[in-house]
Amino acid sequence: MNAQPDLVPGADGLARPAWASVHADLREYYDTEWGMPVTDETEVFERLALEGFQSGLSWATILRRREGFRRAFAGFAVDAVAGFDERDVERLLGDRGIIRHRGKIEATISNARATQNLRGWDGPGSDLASFVWSHRPQRTPVPRTAAEVPPTSPESRALAAALRARGFRFIGPTTMFALMEAIGIVDTHLVGSHRRGCSGLWTADGTWAGGAV
Repeated sequence: MNAQPDLVPGADGLARPAWASVHADLREYYDTEWGMPVTDETEVFERLALEGFQSGLSWATILRRREGFRRAFAGFAVDAVAGFDERDVERLLGDRGIIRHRGKIEATISNARATQNLRGWDGPGSDLASFVWSHRPQRTPVPRTAAEVPPTSPESRALAAALRARGFRFIGPTTMFALMEAIGIVDTHLVGSHRRGCSGLWTADGTWAGGAV
């Protein structure tokens, strides 16, 4: 009997979850990026925006349009996006390289402005990235099957509420948990995956390993 039914051995002999085994681009994203620590404001803002656009869609759909999103949203430079106006909204609604959803486009612009306002929230140098990371849990899940990966957590619910209170839109506990997974705040790689523990931030039993990020 396969003790790890939700892991798929690749041609390279490495075990990955099913979602990361379907296409080469998903496999590359999983192998090199997903779950690695991200602490830069621009990069966290990009991930936040893409997670918002992903709502109701597959991640593969977003990933294949990622470069289009970067071109359309000025590389997700916060100050540039915060300066977008209605003309930019109309431009983006006509851009086939992204998901043309008015609500999500307008939320991304609004969230850029909220990101500006968040700067200095905990003193000089604090920003969106440090705000998100301040919601890191004391333990991370240690899932052996896909069913053991939770869709939300107390921390993702608290983060969503805190961001909404500061003016962010298209923010929910599930979206925030996905963000936390993607940028290394939690490690939900399945036990047995070749990427489990890849960030070096969590011990095998799910406790924080310590150190700066």
